[in-house]
Amino acid sequence: MAEYVQVLKRALKHIGGHGGARGAIMQLLRVNDLKTGNLIGIDKYGNKYYEDKRNFFGRHRWVVYTEEMNGKNTFWEVDGSMVPPEWHRWLHSMTDDPPTTHPPVARKFIWENHKFNVSGTPEQYVPYSTTRKKIHEWIPPKTASK
Repeated sequence: MAEYVQVLKRALKHIGGHGGARGAIMQLLRVNDLKTGNLIGIDKYGNKYYEDKRNFFGRHRWVVYTEEMNGKNTFWEVDGSMVPPEWHRWLHSMTDDPPTTHPPVARKFIWENHKFNVSGTPEQYVPYSTTRKKIHEWIPPKTASK
């Protein structure tokens, strides 16, 4: 019986941690996960980073993405490339120190503003080939028309 009470308390804590039943349902629909933990920091885009060491390694850190980024509505279209490099290191346990306590060293290859991933869209980069094809497609011969 005591285990059921603990499960109920934890469920109510998860629901309350997301702003009630409506917020918890929206979180489940948006990212298919419902977790609560300690807020570690917020990046310049508004993404919130959490940690809960009671979860097993690899699932103990997560991000709740912002709803709008660079003027684009990202409520339903979250993308892993929305995480800045300095937070990526902490999120994937490359470091134990979050950027809030240990700011990153400025590098010339780190972008100032986020660029969305355009793979699979008409704006994607498609390189052109500078070599001739080794296999050529067969083109049927044209018949003389009468």
